[in-house]
Amino acid sequence: MSFFQLMMKRKELIPLVLFTTVAATGALSFALYSLRKTDVIIDRKRNPEPWETVDPTAPRKLITINQEWKPIEELQQVRKATR
Repeated sequence: MSFFQLMMKRKELIPLVLFTTVAATGALSFALYSLRKTDVIIDRKRNPEPWETVDPTAPRKLITINQEWKPIEELQQVRKATR
């Protein structure tokens, strides 16, 4: 029995197959997207030192845990002057 004949015989499997196909396609496309990003290095021989090619003007994602915020004096003066 072929796949499509099985789907016509058991119509309750159609949504399950549809959602599984969409999920697998999404996972595959995200994996391919992640591999094309510049943060991921696959080939070490052609690009052994990737930090030398980083563009300093491009924004980078940074994470800071338990950062203490200090008020900036110039901004506090501007805030006081505008009140």
